[in-house]
Amino acid sequence: MEKVKIVIADDHHIVRKGLLFFFKTKNDLAVIGEASTGIEVLDILEEKRADIVLMDLSMPDMDGIEATKRIKTLYPSVRVIALTSYADQSHVIPAIQAGAEAYQLKDTEPDELVETIRSVHAGRHTLDPKIMSHVFRHMAQADEKEKIHQLTNREKDVLFEIAKGKSNKEIGAALFITEKTVKTHVSNLLSKLGLSDRTQAALFVVKHHIDPKTRR
Repeated sequence: MEKVKIVIADDHHIVRKGLLFFFKTKNDLAVIGEASTGIEVLDILEEKRADIVLMDLSMPDMDGIEATKRIKTLYPSVRVIALTSYADQSHVIPAIQAGAEAYQLKDTEPDELVETIRSVHAGRHTLDPKIMSHVFRHMAQADEKEKIHQLTNREKDVLFEIAKGKSNKEIGAALFITEKTVKTHVSNLLSKLGLSDRTQAALFVVKHHIDPKTRR
């Protein structure tokens, strides 16, 4: 049976040695390299063929997220498992967007980590249950932002004017339309965005960083 070839990337020596010792007890796993920075990971992959990289996200010189991006560009067949202590959305989402096939927290049971490695090697994606809420929240926010595309260009114009704090009369003057027409547009855009009032409409623009120039 061919073993799964693993590179361990972590700037803590004890973590690397602990994983190395544990993986030696598994007949189907083989550690072919250790790295303390993202640059060292890339150096190893340039010389050796690996199946899996266990990637810490916080490392000097080049962090795990940047290293993951480069691996996915240079060695697309190599699968990356983010193995980190960070469970917040600011780490989880960028790691997944960078191309990591799995995200595991360091407090996971060793045997669970092994199962994740085997699962990812088999072509499946795995996420630690503790970070699933961040993923679903991000997906919900992305879906919410997509609602902007349901608006007509004029409704978008009105929305951006609302975000500036303007009244219907001021919006009408700015867009050269009647106040009655503004009210109609406001009613329509609130309905399409699933919002209840002008304040929520203004917050929608700010929350999703919508650029009035690009309209997205």
